[in-house]
Amino acid sequence: MGFFKKLFGGLKKTAVAVTSGIAAIFTKTFDDEFYDDLETVLISADLGVAATEKIIADIKQKVKAEKIKTEEELKRRLAESIAEILGDEKPEIVDPTVLMVVGVNGVGKTTSIGKLANLLKQDGKSVLLVAGDTFRAAATEQLTEWSERAKVRIVKQGAGADPASLVFDALTSMKAKHEQVTIIDTAGRLHNKTNLMAELQKIDRVVDKVMPEANYHKLLVIDATTGGNALSQVEYFNEAVGLDGIILTKLDGTAKGGIVVAIKQQFNLPVWYVGVGEQLNDLVPFDAVSFAAGLVGIDA
Repeated sequence: MGFFKKLFGGLKKTAVAVTSGIAAIFTKTFDDEFYDDLETVLISADLGVAATEKIIADIKQKVKAEKIKTEEELKRRLAESIAEILGDEKPEIVDPTVLMVVGVNGVGKTTSIGKLANLLKQDGKSVLLVAGDTFRAAATEQLTEWSERAKVRIVKQGAGADPASLVFDALTSMKAKHEQVTIIDTAGRLHNKTNLMAELQKIDRVVDKVMPEANYHKLLVIDATTGGNALSQVEYFNEAVGLDGIILTKLDGTAKGGIVVAIKQQFNLPVWYVGVGEQLNDLVPFDAVSFAAGLVGIDA
């Protein structure tokens, strides 16, 4: 299955919610009541208040200027407005690249790292995984399994090891072996925020010291099923380490896939990749136009 078909498949639940909502309220009069109802439909899909207000204002202008009359025309203009907010920023994986992946427990962080390693390997990159979540022994075991599935190298130590020291060793090894991409897993616990963030900031300093020449990006993994709660996670991690992008997981399990629109509007953070299933190949590069079309249930 192609990337775009997978993206459309992952958006199915959200698209059904949006399209059925539009069908239920559609009227050719486009009066205030219609726009109020459309606002409710979009907010229900977790596009967020600010993004929804921007989209509604844009749609009002287009309806008037283009004399839109059909439901299909309305959906296409909606998709255009959503895609405009999302932008068209693409991930830059330029050798050498270091990716630090952060997120709370349970969002699919380690799984996403394994799938991303596989995706980059398919693109011809040499990939090194770093089992930096030394807080949970199970995390190292899980990442090891993914490294074997993706057929990439992994650097790990025992439970309780210092993550920053592990990253130092891994990056030193990466340079010696001339590997192209290193992906660092990190602890996802939230019960001790101060220690967790200090740990991430320490890793930050190690990367800057050992590989100042690297293209260094910090990606937050967000579970699409959490909806609006994802915004507080973005704010929390962005303040601590300065995020560069989002990996959205479990998109196929929710009708609230519009949360990425809210994230982009509020934090100007692009989505890099989207998880649309459980298989090794079920992580796809994000495409704003295809995503926006899928969100409203039309072909891109």
